[in-house]
Amino acid sequence: MNGLILIVEDEEDILELIEYHLTKEGFETLGFLHTKNVEQALEEESVDLLIMDRNLPGIEGSEFVTSIRAKGFDVPVIYLSAKNRDSDIEEGFQRGGDDYITKPFNMKELLLRIKAILRRSRGETTHGVLQHRDLVLNLSAHTLHVGTCNVELTRLEFDLLHTLMNNLNVVLDRNYLLEHVWRNDEVYQDRTVNVAINRLKEKIDPDKDKEYIKTVRGVGYTLC
Repeated sequence: MNGLILIVEDEEDILELIEYHLTKEGFETLGFLHTKNVEQALEEESVDLLIMDRNLPGIEGSEFVTSIRAKGFDVPVIYLSAKNRDSDIEEGFQRGGDDYITKPFNMKELLLRIKAILRRSRGETTHGVLQHRDLVLNLSAHTLHVGTCNVELTRLEFDLLHTLMNNLNVVLDRNYLLEHVWRNDEVYQDRTVNVAINRLKEKIDPDKDKEYIKTVRGVGYTLC
C-alpha cells in the first residue's frame, strides 16, 4: 500500500468516489461523514494524509484541523471544499492546511496533489535530485543544471522551482505559492509571484523556446 488516507466528507457519493479512486492507486482509506471518531483514528492509526471537507455537520472542518494541530497532530491536510473565495482559501491555510482544492474538483488533479504532498512529507527524492526534461535540481548541493549549463538561482527562485517540480502538471495558484514558497513570512505585494516567475523563466529559458513554465490565465502556474 502507498499509505493510509483519512477522508472526511459529508456527501456519501463523493466520499465513495474518492475512496474508489484512491484504492485503485494503491492507497488504504478510512472514510468519515463527520469529524466524530476522526481524532481517535489519528491516535490509533499511522495516517499519512487527511482530506478534509469544511462544510460538515457539527464542527466546521478547518476548526477541527485547528483543534488537532493544537494537540500536536502534524498529519498533512488537504482541504476539499465548496468554500472557494480567496478569503476562504487563505483561512484554510491559516488553519493548518497544506493544500486547498475547491469543488467541483478534478479527480486527476486531486491524485496528483496527494502524491506531491506525500512526497514532500516523506522527503522522497531520488538521491536528493529532481529532474524534469533537461532541468536537474540537486536539493543537497542546492544547484540547478539546465542541460550541461549550471544556472545560478537565488534561494527564493530555487524554492519556487522545487515547488513547481514537486507538482508536475498541477496548476498552482498564487495563494498556494505564497504559502509554500514565501511561507507568508516575507513582505510581498500583489505582483510578487508574477515577478518571481518571470525572473525564473528568464534564467532557465533565456531564449524563450522551451516553455518550461506555463501561465494559466486567472488560475496560476504549472511546470510542463
